[in-house]
Amino acid sequence: MSLLFAILLYLAFLVLVLGVGFRIYDFARTPAPLKIPTAPAPATNSGVVLRMGREVVFFESLLRSTLWIWALGWLFHLCLVLVLVRHLRYFIEPVWFWVALAQPFGLYASLAMVAALAGLLARRMLVERIRYISAPSDHLMLVLLLMIALSGVLMTFVFHTDVIGAKTFVLGLMRFDLQPLPSDWALYLHLFLVVLLLVIFPFSKLLHAPGVFFSPTRNQADNPREKRHLAAWAAKLESGE
Repeated sequence: MSLLFAILLYLAFLVLVLGVGFRIYDFARTPAPLKIPTAPAPATNSGVVLRMGREVVFFESLLRSTLWIWALGWLFHLCLVLVLVRHLRYFIEPVWFWVALAQPFGLYASLAMVAALAGLLARRMLVERIRYISAPSDHLMLVLLLMIALSGVLMTFVFHTDVIGAKTFVLGLMRFDLQPLPSDWALYLHLFLVVLLLVIFPFSKLLHAPGVFFSPTRNQADNPREKRHLAAWAAKLESGE
């Protein structure tokens, strides 16, 4: 099992890096021939940076749309950050002091993340207008994330997985020195679901994480009168190149 999961994790990480890298490259080279920022939009580049910061950190557009959906979404993402920070202890030795300080926050954030994901999944199934526009993949992504969170909670509060052995295995992977993986079905399930998420991520709607920075409705300044907007290919045609 140690060798199997080592191979799976290496392959999944390779797919994640190459897949996300290619999609970002594809986003970056996609032309934006029109000036289409969503109003009200800032007229300066510094205003665009500030707007993008509010969107990434506070989900400003969702907050203006629906308060309760914003609360569930923002809670999930906040808890996800805390849980990921907590998981850093498996990848570093010695553990940084701020990672150690975040451990209790990440512990209880995992419970809140389960509640937030359950709420978002219920929204997909119970709100008629949302259910109508939801594809099967929308449900499956939420189910996958919920199963990852639930398996992590079970390992922490119910089955008490050997975290020392798990950390030794992870550090060994980072050093290309295979170490034994603790024999624990909950850990096997958790790692398999994580592998599945890493492989699916570059090809799913979860790619909105980097994709939001390439959205022309968000990253454009509302200055069409002050500055003529030309896509790169249009500029070349106009200059005769």
